[in-house]
Amino acid sequence: MNGGGPLVVVGDTLLDCDLDGRSDRVAPDSGAPVVEDAAERLRPGGAGLAAMLAAAGGAEVVLVTPIGDDPDGHELRRMLARRMVVVPLPMHGTTVRKTRVRAGGTTLARLDSGDGVAGPLTERALSVLRQAGTVLVSDYGRGAADLVVDALPADRPVVWDPHRNGPLPPRCTMTTPNLAEAVALTGADDPAEAARLLLAKLGGEAVVVTLGAHGAYFRSDRRGFHIPAPEPIPDGDTCGAGDRFAVSVAHRLLGGDTCAEAARAATSAATGFVSAGGASGVGATVTAAEPDALRRADRVRRAGGRVVATGGCFDLLHAGHVDLLRRARRLGDLLIVCLNSDLSVRRLKGAGRPVSPQDDRVTVLSALEDVDGVVVFHEDDPAQVIRAVRPHVWVKGDDYTGRALPESAVLAEIGAELVLLETVPGRSTTRLITAALRQKEQQCWETS
Repeated sequence: MNGGGPLVVVGDTLLDCDLDGRSDRVAPDSGAPVVEDAAERLRPGGAGLAAMLAAAGGAEVVLVTPIGDDPDGHELRRMLARRMVVVPLPMHGTTVRKTRVRAGGTTLARLDSGDGVAGPLTERALSVLRQAGTVLVSDYGRGAADLVVDALPADRPVVWDPHRNGPLPPRCTMTTPNLAEAVALTGADDPAEAARLLLAKLGGEAVVVTLGAHGAYFRSDRRGFHIPAPEPIPDGDTCGAGDRFAVSVAHRLLGGDTCAEAARAATSAATGFVSAGGASGVGATVTAAEPDALRRADRVRRAGGRVVATGGCFDLLHAGHVDLLRRARRLGDLLIVCLNSDLSVRRLKGAGRPVSPQDDRVTVLSALEDVDGVVVFHEDDPAQVIRAVRPHVWVKGDDYTGRALPESAVLAEIGAELVLLETVPGRSTTRLITAALRQKEQQCWETS
């Protein structure tokens, strides 16, 4: 393995929306297809899609990306925080949403909204880049890539997936343009010549020009060769194929592959991705009649209500948890539980924890009458998820009295009130686990 650090994805994240319905007639006044019974499916796009694909492949992922302080930005935070650590950058403007209107698997129209561009690079983002095992710059032309041109680590693999509206990629391990991007950068429409010119222009170890159904062309300073697609690619949704290719390269380099080995594996991965239906099903959430937790919080806030939130592992739900949640709910009009993910619990509590996996904990908490929503976060402290939920009140147990809280700064930033509620004496998950282990040891001793 390479260096022990995570795969850090840097780039602009969009909110992709698919309106999938059926169309078997046209409008008599215009001849335009009439789409009926459309279901809305949301997923991260751009660098967010690349990060989701990397996380789905088993990588430890940190995403550095601008996030908007608007409902679409909050939705992106929620979806992304389930799978990875998100290091948000400031955003000027509103979250970019790309909505595809589809029928029978065919895109009939695309509606774009939002004008968000990246703000400045933060100290936290710089620290994350320094600790990366591999960096993937997923450029979507909205400013995030420009920020890191001079901030990339020189001693770790860096993969750059360029965009026509983005900066000229700096010298890095591998650059992965598609043919149109390579032509724009070099003026050559032959893949082999474009790859050769681009490598000479940029430097680095290798350039791979992706060619869709025709595979890819690899070029290093020693050799160049065509990589055919391992199987015929059926007509279908190619959205995200370039992201899948770049993610596979980065993941392979993180694992110690050579550039040539990574390019071959990435060609197979991108082919399989398109054959399986492309980005349409990646991290998609079906919007139900009842909004998700963050949208509920927005609705209550806009109506003048009071949003309450609390956080924790809630590993083995016990009477102390239930009592605290009941009293917390009485402090406002909505209670959101910010739940540590499995990765976060393991880092905080050590090996063997959590006892109950993340999905089970979400299910149990969501079933409680006093809990209006659950938001999962991966970080060691809840500062980021607090910014997403923006509660009026943040609740902790009184066992934190007199202790410095890592979330104090963000509570002051958003103007939230900290309330410490009295806890039920003698009730804790650690005590329950310890008691169960002692009982098991006693039973083993008695039967030995």
